[in-house]
Amino acid sequence: MKSSFVTAVAAAALAAGMATGSGGIAAAGLPAIAGLPATAGQARTTWDGIYTEEQAARGEPLYQEWCASCHAPDLSGGDLAPGLVGGEFVWNWSGITVGQLFERLRISMPQENPSNVTRAEKADILAFMLYVNEFPAGEHELADRTNMLEQIMFEAVQP
Repeated sequence: MKSSFVTAVAAAALAAGMATGSGGIAAAGLPAIAGLPATAGQARTTWDGIYTEEQAARGEPLYQEWCASCHAPDLSGGDLAPGLVGGEFVWNWSGITVGQLFERLRISMPQENPSNVTRAEKADILAFMLYVNEFPAGEHELADRTNMLEQIMFEAVQP
């Protein structure tokens, strides 16, 4: 009974958008959820294993199908599209939330029709991008909800 109550409370908190990092689920003593801070007041970063290797592996063929024609198969960029690997990419996004990066992907990529790729597929592509940029993998998949990813800071340098 307690387990189903805890699950219901967690689901309600997520649905209401109450997981803000200023308490939320972690402060209530509920299990950590990928994309949320592990503890209240402790910000997560791209160095905290925010995706899984399996997710990155799913993202690679999706990247090749939907992104490589503009951003290059090796993520180095093209004539009109920026590179998605290396110092320029990492420093460009440093200090911004992973949610902001995900939202950019969600609403504008692929450029010709962003709705062709699902949220889950875009999360897998982002996991692949993090993998290629040598951010460590973890035990939980990267969420496909912007509000959850807003709790994770993209940091170029490991804290």
